[in-house]
Amino acid sequence: MTSVAHVVCEISDSSHVGEARRCAARVAHSAGLDSTQCGNVAIVVTELATNILNHAARGTILLHELVAPGAGVEVIAIDRGPGMPNIDHCMADGYSTGGTKGNGLGAVRRLADQFDVWSDARGTAAVARIVQSRGGATSAAIGCVCVPKDGEQQCGDAWAVRFDQQTDSILVVDGLGHGPDAETVALAAVAAFRRSALDDAKAMLEQVDAALRASRGAAVAVAMVPKNGQSLRYCAVGNIGGRLESASGSRGLVSGNGIVGGSFRTPQTFEYDFAGETLLILFSDGLQSRWDLDAYAGLRFRHPALIAAILFRDFSRGRDDVTVLVVRLGTGTSRK
Repeated sequence: MTSVAHVVCEISDSSHVGEARRCAARVAHSAGLDSTQCGNVAIVVTELATNILNHAARGTILLHELVAPGAGVEVIAIDRGPGMPNIDHCMADGYSTGGTKGNGLGAVRRLADQFDVWSDARGTAAVARIVQSRGGATSAAIGCVCVPKDGEQQCGDAWAVRFDQQTDSILVVDGLGHGPDAETVALAAVAAFRRSALDDAKAMLEQVDAALRASRGAAVAVAMVPKNGQSLRYCAVGNIGGRLESASGSRGLVSGNGIVGGSFRTPQTFEYDFAGETLLILFSDGLQSRWDLDAYAGLRFRHPALIAAILFRDFSRGRDDVTVLVVRLGTGTSRK
C-alpha cells in the first residue's frame, strides 16, 4: 500500500452531500473503478453523508484512493454524536437514513468489499472500501488517515507499507512545514522507501536520508515486521510518535532527535517483542500524544481505519498535517 492523502469533505448542509458525492466520483474514476463500482461508491457516500446530516448535524467524509495491493476507494465517515445505541438495528435491511434512494447502513454494508462501524455517545465512525477486484481487496489489518493542514490542498505527511517475502516494511514521514514543499519531501521519502531492497530498518532510514539531502528534511519512522514473527524492528528520527497497543498495555517507541536529510546522530534500531494480536500506531505531530485507546470500549478490535479515524477526530491539533497509521500485528499485515 502506498500513500495518497485523504480528500476531506465537511458535511453540515444538504448541499454538502452532493459535493461529497462528486468528489467521490473523481476519486473512483482516478482509482480505475468501472461504472457499476463508481455508482456503488456514490451510493455509499450519499448514505454515509446523509446519515451524518440527519443524526449528527455535522461531520466529515474522508475519501482515499487505495493504490495497492487492491486498487479502489476508501470512504470514512466520522461525526461527534449522539451515536447509535443499537448498531444492529441501524444495519437492518430497510432502515434508511431518510431522503436517499438506498437503504442506509445496510446498503453500505452490502455494496462494500470491506465495511465496519463503531459508535458510542461521542459519535460514530464508519469505513467502507470498494475495490476493483474482491480477490485484490486491501489488507484488513491496515488503516490510515492522512490529512493536510486546514486550508491546504497538499499534504506534507506521507506513509507506505511494503510486503516482501520475509518482512513487511512500514514508513511514516512528516516533511518539515506544510504545503507543496513539504509534500515534495514526503513523496521523495516514499519513493526512496519503495525503491529500496533493504530489510534493515536503520539502513532503510539512512537510504531515505540520502534521498532527502537536497531538501528541507523530514521526520521519518521505519518499522519492519518479520513474517510470522513476534518482534518489531524500529528506527526513527524526529517527531513521529509510535506505540504498541495490546491487551497487556501500551508501550511507547523510541525516536531519536534530528532531521532526516539534515542533521542527526547515528540512528539506532530498537527491537520490540509482542505477544499475540498487537496494534502498531504511528502518528505525526499533527496528532496530540495524550490519548488512551482503552477509553473507547471495544475500538481496538475494530477495523484499523476506524481506530485511525477516531484518534484523528478527537486528537488532531488542527494546525498541521496529520497522519495516523494503524497496523494490526500478529495476524500478518498482508492478510486479505
